Amino acid sequence: MQTLTLIIYSSVDGQTFKICNRLRDHLIVKNQEVELFSIEDFNKDVTDFQKVIIGSSIRYGVHNKKIIDFINSHKTELNSVKSAFFSVNLVARNSEKNSPETNPYVIKFFKTIDWTPTIVEVFAGKLDYKKYKFFDKTMIRFIMWMTKGPTNLNTEIEYTNWDKVNAFYERIDTM
Repeated sequence: MQTLTLIIYSSVDGQTFKICNRLRDHLIVKNQEVELFSIEDFNKDVTDFQKVIIGSSIRYGVHNKKIIDFINSHKTELNSVKSAFFSVNLVARNSEKNSPETNPYVIKFFKTIDWTPTIVEVFAGKLDYKKYKFFDKTMIRFIMWMTKGPTNLNTEIEYTNWDKVNAFYERIDTM
């Protein structure tokens, strides 16, 4: 019997979605049936799945409110299945802030919800100034300046450590 796995995500600029697609492909190769939904499109029953994986990006220091609301309103169902959560943010590009125990956004996130997933992980995202609208470009550039990151508006850097993502997939296989 195949394991039915649900992946729900919130992605502002596409990196969380990219990670979710790689995860889906990996699980399919491992003979698991996978359904992938953006948080806006999910309309099924969580308990129809044996595993639930939630991925969320950060924008201006917070995870998507719809992800938080979903978790808070489905806590009982989420606690009845194996689950994983991962956060994608640019702060995680720094080694001292790239784990669930040291990433300020993940620490803050788990203080706002009452759910303990089986696995939690943090991945660095992608910086691509050309993709951002004016306001986002200005704010992200300011944040990068404050954190001694790149501020050149031609910068495009994928900080995601794909070996770390692969290790996360392997952990999900065993949950």
